Amino acid sequence: MDEKIKAEIQNYIDNNDVCLFMKGTPDAPQCGFSMAVSNIFKILEVKFKSINVLENQSIRDGIKIFSDWPTIPQLYIKREFIGGCDIVKEMYESGELAKLFETKGINFKNKS
Repeated sequence: MDEKIKAEIQNYIDNNDVCLFMKGTPDAPQCGFSMAVSNIFKILEVKFKSINVLENQSIRDGIKIFSDWPTIPQLYIKREFIGGCDIVKEMYESGELAKLFETKGINFKNKS
């Protein structure tokens, strides 16, 4: 991965508390996994930055190298890589995601 793409990815992560690399946009997701994570954030009313990897093949390929994670979507919270769709769904259902948002000082609507 070239240094420009690496720096661009790092910049997104560094400057957004909740950063989701996804296929499509929150309003028009282009895959079911990206839609699932985006919908969880809508339910929790979490403000997040989405990066549509379909708009830039270099970012699409680069994020997989950057995180050493083979699939998209990919979620970062306060610069920490969390994982993909299955992990986010599991964390949401168990309440771990809400706890993580609380711990990290991220505003959200608690479902309880």
